[in-house]
Amino acid sequence: MPELPEVETVKRGLEKLLVGKTIAKTWHDWPKSFPNAKSDVDEFVIGATVIAIQRRAKVLLIELSTNHTLVTHLKMTGQLVYRGTTSFGAGHPNDSLIGQLPDKSTRVIVEFSDASKLYFNDQRKFGWMKLFATLEVPEIDFMKRVGPEPLEDDFTAKQFSERFKRRANTSIKAALLDQTVVAGVGNIYADESLWGAQIDPRRKVASISKEEFTKLYEELRAVMNLAIEKGGSTDRNYVNAEGKRGSYMDFARVFRRDGLACPRCGNTISKIRHAGRGTHLCETCQT
Repeated sequence: MPELPEVETVKRGLEKLLVGKTIAKTWHDWPKSFPNAKSDVDEFVIGATVIAIQRRAKVLLIELSTNHTLVTHLKMTGQLVYRGTTSFGAGHPNDSLIGQLPDKSTRVIVEFSDASKLYFNDQRKFGWMKLFATLEVPEIDFMKRVGPEPLEDDFTAKQFSERFKRRANTSIKAALLDQTVVAGVGNIYADESLWGAQIDPRRKVASISKEEFTKLYEELRAVMNLAIEKGGSTDRNYVNAEGKRGSYMDFARVFRRDGLACPRCGNTISKIRHAGRGTHLCETCQT
């Protein structure tokens, strides 16, 4: 599943590509991917102009001039790929990991008045693009439950550690993956930040010292900011808004490096099953 850096990368790409465009028509082949009444689409989507692209946790918000928002969750295999009308430039398939669109994974197409298109591809069919009145978006159950954004300037190390207090008997990795604790952290950046902080992912939250929480906070923000700079992590299905891969995996220290030498101590990186996920760590220097 795309994590915060991947969704933020898509958001920044769509911001450049879609804002100011007017929607001419939509198409979908899977009702659960676009669960919206035709009458609502006709009234609030067709003819609407994209005025902003926002992100909350792993969710994208395509805000429209009709005071409605297309709330989009990519889930496990979702992709949002823009294709323009020219032979060259942003989104051209020759500069993309994705070939000609639509393809067999395309679930939704949003076509704009200039004939450019936004394709929502989703092999597993778990993702969705739902229409809400913009004022109702903060009241969506997910939005009310999700934790704070870890990269916000006013989110401090103290606030970060306090978010974990109610998960004292949970492992630190499981707590990091809990979206109600902190928003947007998934498997890749949990493993990467725990390695950076030299914390064993299996340790109970209650055993983590104040100093270790501060280090974990710093590492999480550092790896996520680096991932955004590198366009995210293409581990399996993720691509950016132009269909290109992210390069963070070229800089990963521990994730998908099992069997290789730890960059810090030289011992072999292990992969175990923990918190329901494949977990990468150095069992020598993560204690």
